[in-house]
Amino acid sequence: MLQSYLEAAMRHAHDELIQDDEPYYGEISPLPGVWATGQTLEECRHNLLEAVDGWLVSRISRGMAIPPLDHIQETGALRCV
Repeated sequence: MLQSYLEAAMRHAHDELIQDDEPYYGEISPLPGVWATGQTLEECRHNLLEAVDGWLVSRISRGMAIPPLDHIQETGALRCV
């Protein structure tokens, strides 16, 4: 389930070029606060995937809801032990 959720999250990724030292910027708007930058698009998307992973861990550890993406919801499948 986790891999399916991560893949769904990345399908919602929006990338753009910005004026910055790391010119590639990406975000996943259905997941509040999930964004990343990188020197290349590949690095940005890698960093974005790590941001989603950290975001999920943070929400799960706090007992917060995980919004469904593409009819995938992780709340029942993931538990913080």
